[in-house]
Amino acid sequence: MRFFESAARVLRPAARVAMGLVIAALAAGAPLVLRADDKAPPQAKKTAAVKETTAVQKSAVQKTPLIPRDVLFGNPDKAALRISHDGKHVSFLAPVNGVLNVWVAPADKPDEAKPVTKDTKRGIRSYFWPYTNKHILYIQDKDGDENWHVYRVDLGTLETTDLTPLPKIAAQIDTVSHRNPTEIVVGLNDRDETYHDLHLVNLETGERKLLQKNTEFAGFLVDEDYRVRFGLRYEPDGTTTLHQKTGDAEWKQYMKIPQEDTLTTSPSGFDRSGLVMYMIDSRGRDTSAMTTIDLRDGKQAIVARHDKADVSAALMHPTENTLQAVSFEYTRTEWTILDAAVQADFKYLRTVAAGDIQVTSRTLDDKIWTVAFLMDNGPVRYYVYDRAAKKAKFLFTNRKALEEVKLEKMHPVVIPTRDGLSMVSYLTLPKGSDSDADGRPDKPVPLVLNVHGGPWSRDNWGLDPEHQWLADRGYAVLSVNYRGSTGFGKKFLNSAAKEWAGKMHDDLIDAVDWAVKEKIADGQRVAIMGGSYGGYATLVGLTFTPDKFTCGVDIVGPSNLLTLLSTIPPYWKPVLQMFKDRVGDPETDEGRKLLNERSPLSYVDKIQRPLLIAQGANDPRVKQAEADQIVKAMKEKKIPVCYVLYPDEGHGFARPENRMSFYAVTEAFLAQHLGGKFEPVGDDFQGSTITVPTGAEEVPGLKEALKK
Repeated sequence: MRFFESAARVLRPAARVAMGLVIAALAAGAPLVLRADDKAPPQAKKTAAVKETTAVQKSAVQKTPLIPRDVLFGNPDKAALRISHDGKHVSFLAPVNGVLNVWVAPADKPDEAKPVTKDTKRGIRSYFWPYTNKHILYIQDKDGDENWHVYRVDLGTLETTDLTPLPKIAAQIDTVSHRNPTEIVVGLNDRDETYHDLHLVNLETGERKLLQKNTEFAGFLVDEDYRVRFGLRYEPDGTTTLHQKTGDAEWKQYMKIPQEDTLTTSPSGFDRSGLVMYMIDSRGRDTSAMTTIDLRDGKQAIVARHDKADVSAALMHPTENTLQAVSFEYTRTEWTILDAAVQADFKYLRTVAAGDIQVTSRTLDDKIWTVAFLMDNGPVRYYVYDRAAKKAKFLFTNRKALEEVKLEKMHPVVIPTRDGLSMVSYLTLPKGSDSDADGRPDKPVPLVLNVHGGPWSRDNWGLDPEHQWLADRGYAVLSVNYRGSTGFGKKFLNSAAKEWAGKMHDDLIDAVDWAVKEKIADGQRVAIMGGSYGGYATLVGLTFTPDKFTCGVDIVGPSNLLTLLSTIPPYWKPVLQMFKDRVGDPETDEGRKLLNERSPLSYVDKIQRPLLIAQGANDPRVKQAEADQIVKAMKEKKIPVCYVLYPDEGHGFARPENRMSFYAVTEAFLAQHLGGKFEPVGDDFQGSTITVPTGAEEVPGLKEALKK
């Protein structure tokens, strides 16, 4: 699992309420090529070459040690380092009996850390220190249903309390302020499942008090005095409007954001006075810039911008609310320093370790920072940094076992599309394949095209466990920021409007063709794999371009865009217009026609190549029916498919036991069809809830492993 660190007091575009189909914990013989006149079931034949390759694979397992799956996909040893606001304690995530929990230690004695939470099933993945300094807050759902609750841990008694003990809610932590340390603002959709009302929640007593009733807005902007200042609404014409609160129940439209800017423009906070609003803004330019708006006279000024990349994050002073640095990410993270007070800090930190710098927390007096360094071929390194002494003390890496393992470099590459766009992509090559270290293998190798979810998300540089896993097994791995990916300006983002299975798929084909032309990939051994939108892209690959890929792995991917959009969670309805504009409108004849034409389910009979489908039964975004219906259609047409289903998972696989089993199945599946190495299942099904409703016989060793 990769833990993405966020800068302390980070500003991010509030309008990025996109599909969010990004999965935690997923990243994921000779080819079986069918002749046009071959009518046999696509997975029914095995050539002698495949059988011979499989024998070689089994032999290779004995001769060449592979990186164990649990080293890459199991729980980290320690992760998510934070320091309390008073600087007296540090905290991190680490396993307790195999389940991630929060640990706390005196700041000067980190080795004395003890667990303070008691999760025994899914593990805690998101937590933080409130300003009381005597509590830990975290969010948790049940079996992946995304009905989030907010939990408080009293560090004195170690008692855990659900601060949102309500049925069928998806709680959101909205605002936390040092000016009111004993209260936080939480969004709750208990009154109306579509809209989140804002409540003040007392951390000491658990008392909730209504702050703002919501009947129309997708989100609010609240200042540090817990005053609701603005509401954001998606309009039927595709624009978004920002409304300023002028009275107890009065709102005045303050700003109208054009449709082309809705995913790259949003308010992000206020300065200390509350009179200046920070705004990430792409209006009048391609990439979004960090700007300020004086709310007294409306004057706007650009603070930082980048010609190729949108604002990625911003670092703010803990109490002064001044912008100190802004990051942009084209191929890698670049920091623009705005405040001379942190110039020397960043200069020093660049000497501490290689990798991209992430400030993960800061004390309220700003004397101590915790810092993570993200590498591409090594584990995340965590430090406690004393600003006055200009000294960073190393605490730990997130995966100690990776410190002694040779990992492969991730190469940023920019791939052109057929219509002149540039796709920032990341390539990792198989171990030992690049003798001159020029980022190109000595000869073409099998390739896995690993497609990110979202689609309004992006792939990043850094240690990617799936890249390392697949490279270790003998495959090149290519992750492509196809059009619609975020961070590269609005032209690139908007060029994906209503291009699902259209130009977005063309981009993936262009990337594969580029890899073949560059002699990176063996064009006869290319797999496509991904989660969420990446799973959809996999299904599109095997139906729209059935001869292009040797096999595919679909993880929680939608198969029918009509049913996908008709079953979204109720609390997504305030942003439904965005889906209509960018995917297709299920409420019009023209829109339904487009959605049907872009749905892989409509072309099941085109599938010729092996397919593995994995799904969580509790997924609220891409419901189990999306997998069920395409599996059913394939079975009716006697097209083989292996379907892996987890009854206690949602949109991705959070439990490490389930991840282990999924990657074990996928590894055997890819080895069978691409000819790479594989690690036997061994004990990787132990503790997993894996079920295989159909097609266990399609993956070598799967039926036997299920019997254990």
